[in-house]
Amino acid sequence: MSIKRIAPGERMSQSVTYNGVVYLSGVTAADAGLDIKAQTARVLALIDERLAAAGTDKSKILSAQIWVRDIAHHFAPMNEVWTAWVDPDNKPARATVESAMARPEVLVEIGIVAAE
Repeated sequence: MSIKRIAPGERMSQSVTYNGVVYLSGVTAADAGLDIKAQTARVLALIDERLAAAGTDKSKILSAQIWVRDIAHHFAPMNEVWTAWVDPDNKPARATVESAMARPEVLVEIGIVAAE
């Protein structure tokens, strides 16, 4: 079994596939100034792109890890966007926590593990 690294960069790859599983690095919206809903929508669009590049799609997501900057203010609006996006017949396991972010403009980050 070989490891495939997709879009490797200086510190990490955007995605890694191994043994039929796709691991996406944490995805954030690079667009500064967007509100939580817009950032979440952008992140989910990027996830769609990265899953497609790995030969899979959101119906095969196994788990999602979501970090939000302010759980009290961002959880509900983030969930609105997530609920509209997630495959209703194939909801993944999911965890959501509040976290400090690496950049001050980032309000949400999502990591994904999916089957190929």
